[in-house]
Amino acid sequence: MSVHSEIKKVTTHTLQEMKNTGRKITMLTGYDFSMARIIDTAGIDVILVGDSASNVMAGHETTLPITLDQMIYHASSVVRAVNRALVVVDMPFGSYQGNSKEALSSAIRIMKESGGHSVKMEGGIEIIESIKRILTAGIPVMGHLGLTPQSIYKFGTYVVRAKEEEEANRLIEDAKALEAAGCFAIVLEKIPAHLAKLVAETVQIPIIGIGAGNGVDGQVLVVHDMLGINNEFSPRFLRKYNNLYEQMMKAFQEYISDVQSGDFPNEKEQY
Repeated sequence: MSVHSEIKKVTTHTLQEMKNTGRKITMLTGYDFSMARIIDTAGIDVILVGDSASNVMAGHETTLPITLDQMIYHASSVVRAVNRALVVVDMPFGSYQGNSKEALSSAIRIMKESGGHSVKMEGGIEIIESIKRILTAGIPVMGHLGLTPQSIYKFGTYVVRAKEEEEANRLIEDAKALEAAGCFAIVLEKIPAHLAKLVAETVQIPIIGIGAGNGVDGQVLVVHDMLGINNEFSPRFLRKYNNLYEQMMKAFQEYISDVQSGDFPNEKEQY
């Protein structure tokens, strides 16, 4: 019996069972084969192929420039590495807003060309038509409310969302609408902890937070941020589990000095 056949794959159903039994869901971003292989082997439940690849992989200031083709490239790299985790692929800016036909064809391309397991879309009631159309094709959809980085120019800032009562009420309505439409889970980004907890208690589907406190059903972080590779970024919600920036810098500098001194390669490292 091969190792792979013994591994129980995480599905949307698994996540629902986890919420029902109070087991927390772990989610990290992944953008390439090597990193996704480690994340999956470690036992992370969900790998998000985030449009944050636009920032961490491509160096753009926002998530807006990344294209559907580029998302498919990243997603297919991740899918080839994964044996257990559920792979969720962000639908990039412009691939679904305002046109449910285009949304469906974008989602179909992601599923067919990358082998991903589901898609994620930012927004509430205003994108319900697109969500419903994608779901009719049998493609699972994860929602995303609160701070929606694809709308950065509308908000003008990455501050905490839904602090005012009106926006908070709208967020709860949006969450209910996403659930009613058939989304299997929702990411809540950068909203007050008490509101996120209320949403998690109000809807039946799993709520995964980033900067949304611990009253939700799971957590997601950008892998480069939590590993401390991305040195400049330190928001309050981020816990750095390592300082790879320093470790990598040290390794690169040692390599430079070993090559320059003639110490690398030594006798044992030659043929």
